[in-house]
Amino acid sequence: MVRREKMEELRKLGIDPFGKRFDTTTNAQELHTKLDEEDKDVVNAHTVRVVVAGRMMSKRGKGKVGFADIQDRTGRIQIYVRKDVVGEDNYYIFKRSDLGDFLGITGTMMKTDAGELTIRAEHVTFLTKALRPLPDKYHGLTNVEQRYRQRYLDLITNRESYDRFIKRSRIISAVREFLDANGFIEVETPVLHTQAGGASARPFVTHHNALDIDLYLRIALELHLKRLIVGGMERVYEIGRVFRNEGIDTKHNPEFTELESYAAYFDFTDVMDETEGIFRYATNKVLGSGKVTYQGETVDLDQPFKRVHMVDAIKEKTGVDFWPEMSVADAQKLADEHGVKYEGYWKVGHIINAFFEQFVEETLKEPTFIYGHPIEISPLAKKNSDDPRFTDRFELYILGNEYGNAFTELNDPIDQRERFEAQAAERAAGNDEAQGIDEDFIAALEYGMPPTGGLGIGIDRLVMLLTDAPSIRDVLLFPTMRPDTTDDAEADAIADVHEDNQKK
Repeated sequence: MVRREKMEELRKLGIDPFGKRFDTTTNAQELHTKLDEEDKDVVNAHTVRVVVAGRMMSKRGKGKVGFADIQDRTGRIQIYVRKDVVGEDNYYIFKRSDLGDFLGITGTMMKTDAGELTIRAEHVTFLTKALRPLPDKYHGLTNVEQRYRQRYLDLITNRESYDRFIKRSRIISAVREFLDANGFIEVETPVLHTQAGGASARPFVTHHNALDIDLYLRIALELHLKRLIVGGMERVYEIGRVFRNEGIDTKHNPEFTELESYAAYFDFTDVMDETEGIFRYATNKVLGSGKVTYQGETVDLDQPFKRVHMVDAIKEKTGVDFWPEMSVADAQKLADEHGVKYEGYWKVGHIINAFFEQFVEETLKEPTFIYGHPIEISPLAKKNSDDPRFTDRFELYILGNEYGNAFTELNDPIDQRERFEAQAAERAAGNDEAQGIDEDFIAALEYGMPPTGGLGIGIDRLVMLLTDAPSIRDVLLFPTMRPDTTDDAEADAIADVHEDNQKK
């Protein structure tokens, strides 16, 4: 209630507690960059007037002199306010300001005896009253759930988190720069689909009242982008949200950002080169080198990525050889012997993939393309011409995590229909993530799609890697959460406690 009383006090003084337009001439980072290394005498002789604005994060001093730290989007700068300089009325406004309030500062530069760069205030402009106190400065947001629910508080109090999201923007910009420079066109495709496809995942379902039809939030970008290849666009990409009605953990969120790109006349080996290029360019652009340290482990993305067939990787780790053709019963026997669980509808290819996931995936520390996925788990990828049990598909693994999925696209409409029918049979047998038959997409292929290489990269996982974030929630501004059950009365009580703590 104290803050509301101060708000009314400002109004009585003729000051709008929620401010108006305010012009600045610089920011905290520019001032630090320009003047941090200058001698004290040089800075103190600096007579150029500066104007900054930001949130007051700390305040100290008493009597006729006060110091405060102002935080803007670039960082913090200290301000020095003297009653005999700004005047009694203006100093009163500064003294009555609370942590969290927004102030505009006009003044000149100086350095304190301790050598800290400081703005010597000539005038303080009140810009916005914060009616709730910030979290305790010594403890911050200790509740991880609160950090995710109230991301705005996390951004205010946790500079590491703030910088991570700035870096996220730079990473996405770097990905765009690389693709644009290589002749790709950025496009936008529908989020609402009449049929879920392009990935094996459970979709979110909604209903369009005017058309009286069910629609699905997209689970992938793939099928519409390939329609554009049919239409002659040749090189396209999209960076957008996709939605999957599945579990939540440190690597998965129901909505996430995906990059998909498609290039006519590429095969999956060309896409490997493209993928290496994207990762290498983004890493060097944002981090300044190809070396990445993630959760204590370091890799060098400037080095060539390894390329290993899935069957060879399994054989190396387990001694099990899936190159000889075998029956489902033979594959099930191998699974039983090695403790690999399987479903009743699984074929040999499913079991091969299960071996890979159980024994190989987490061991792939150096950047590695695992290629040659079984046809049963790759309904949209082209068969390998030498061994039709496998496809010209790869996944990229770094430090045991998957970062990309790509293949030479299946452009034979007859084969595609057979794959869709096999997926439909799987769905009938109990696989609710299997795809259905997309007649419109098959029709598009029947008009002819050139040989094409396609790529999918989880942008959030790439950001996790380049910002050393342990959870996907740390790189999503607003991750999916259960509704907060804390009522307003409880929230007000918490705010009052924080207010009392800040006064002590």
